[in-house]
Amino acid sequence: MRKTLIVSGRFWRVFALCAVVLAAAVPGLRANADAPTTVRIGYQRSSTLISLLKADGSLERALAERGVKISWHEFTSGLPLLEALNVGGVDFSADVADTVPVFAQAAGAKLVYVAEEAPSPAAQAILVHGNSPISSVEQLKGKKIAVTKGAGSHYLLLAALAKAGLTIKDVTPAYLTPADGRAAFVSGAVDAVVIWDPFLASIQAQSDARILADGTGLASYKRYYLTTKDFAERGGDLVGIIVAQLKEAGSAVKADPKQAAEKLSGLWSMDAATVEKANGRRSYKVGLVTRDGLAEQQNIADAFAAEGLFPKKVDASDVAIWSPSTQ
Repeated sequence: MRKTLIVSGRFWRVFALCAVVLAAAVPGLRANADAPTTVRIGYQRSSTLISLLKADGSLERALAERGVKISWHEFTSGLPLLEALNVGGVDFSADVADTVPVFAQAAGAKLVYVAEEAPSPAAQAILVHGNSPISSVEQLKGKKIAVTKGAGSHYLLLAALAKAGLTIKDVTPAYLTPADGRAAFVSGAVDAVVIWDPFLASIQAQSDARILADGTGLASYKRYYLTTKDFAERGGDLVGIIVAQLKEAGSAVKADPKQAAEKLSGLWSMDAATVEKANGRRSYKVGLVTRDGLAEQQNIADAFAAEGLFPKKVDASDVAIWSPSTQ
């Protein structure tokens, strides 16, 4: 039976409309059964490794040896990116926060986990203004908080509130894209913002914001790369090439953080020091996904279900996992 995501009538209508628009607007939606000649890769601004591979052309060169081209599709955040993947608008999703596949699964999406980045709990945080009297999560009660629905920061907020004996009903969430959330916070329109790097580092550089809590001990914040069953079956060797390239890029960022920051500085319109600070909080250690490694996904699913965001309990283990042997 198809699962339907329940958030609000307005959100679901927008979510469904997004699927229709993407299906109509993205070229090549109806792929034939032959081996792919183009890989459509979806990414977002925080997709560091894909951004680097896109900028230097290394992934395009690697796939060109197989006669395959890449088309790039940028999204504001992870949820619309995975919706595009679900409806066939893209073939491969760059990294999204651990919460996003759970939301997509609750909506009935059939996705395949490909690779993961090791936990980076400090790479997302709850920020308050430097002059704010708020000094604990408990004091967020009754406050307006900017957060991106379905993002890793959303789960961080739920986990932090739960630890403080609060629920989402005790605060006023403002569900905004990361860029809009940053703008709302910097302008003083909200009391706090829950956000991830590089947006987190950008806010810190622009203001006197204080970190009230990060993910340490609350949310491990893993990021996942995903594909569709169709692309995993038709382009399994291509998936392997992409994963290998991601591993190399992750190692390179950690081996020479300054050089990576300089490259990303122009792409993100941030100064290199801010980018390097953001990168320092991310693991960028890319590896294959395992069943055991998905354990926290169930905690995430249960937290969102408890808030009434899912119609029923989601079995986070009921997913497909790509491995080189499935090529």
